[in-house]
This record gives sequence, C-alpha cells and structure tokens, in this order.
Amino acid sequence: MMKVILSSAVALVGASPAFAAGDATPVEPKPVKECKKNKVWSEKKSRCVKPENASLTDDTLYDNVRSLAHNQRFEDAQLILTAMSDQSEDRVLTYWGFTHRKLGDVDLGMAFYDQAITQNPNNILARSYLGQAHVESGNLVAARAELTEIRKRGGAGTWAEASLASALQTGVTFNY
Repeated sequence: MMKVILSSAVALVGASPAFAAGDATPVEPKPVKECKKNKVWSEKKSRCVKPENASLTDDTLYDNVRSLAHNQRFEDAQLILTAMSDQSEDRVLTYWGFTHRKLGDVDLGMAFYDQAITQNPNNILARSYLGQAHVESGNLVAARAELTEIRKRGGAGTWAEASLASALQTGVTFNY
C-alpha cells in the first residue's frame, strides 16, 4: 500500500507545477555526490568543499542537507544547516526540526517545526514532519489535524500529504 501511495505522489509531484521551497518535496532528495564529514559537493568546483565556501548557494546546501537526511546522516546535515545564510527561513527551520527529532530530541524538533510553521503557515513539508512526529508519539488526532491542514493549504497529491497519510496508516515515518 505504501508503494502505491508514494508512486502516486511521485507521479503527481512530477506532473505538478513547481512549488515554493518548503511547500512540496519529491519522494527522494536530489542526488548529490557524497562527501566526507564536514564537506559538501560543489558542482561549480567539481569537488567536495567546506559548507561555508562562498561558491555554494543555499539551494545547493539545502540539497545536500536533504541528501544527508535521506541517508540518515543527521549530524552531518546539521553541520550543513549551520552554513545556510538565513537561519530563520522556514525550510532551514524545518530541517533543524527534522534532524533534531531524528537524533532523539523530539521537543527541540517540535519547537523548530512550530517556528517554521509560524514563519510560513503554508509550509506543508513542516506540517508533514510534524504530523509524522505525532504519529511516532501516538497522537493520531494531532497527526490527522496536520493532514487536514496540508490538504486545506493546497497540498493534496504532494509527497507531504502522501507520506503523512502513509505514516498514519502504517506507523512508518520517513527520513527525508
């Protein structure tokens, strides 16, 4: 069932117009070349560089954060997050929340999700991760409320919706 839901989400996201950062996310992060700890891949330089390197855009850093999270390298993702220029940006706050939650500090993760949603109430990715955190804690009422918010805010058919709906059905959450 989960594969069917995610396959449908992939097809819908692929066919949909582009979404703003933090509003929808593909099933898997954009592939980036793996680097050793404390470094990220720079297309411009064709090598691994320190995240603070001036040639890296926040979008490049964000792609690396998502890739590291997908590979369960949450501490490395946090190192990259520190290099992003706007720490109050909702997609940055979302991944601070996600990585802290996955590293076991659920309360801090929830605080970051709340900040991300306060910054951008339409951040359906933050809402999906928040809902998945509620699934993990057994608060299915709160998780369903986030699923309703995602749909109400135009997120029907996105990965954010499909992943939370799947988590509610199966109890299995996602690493990206």
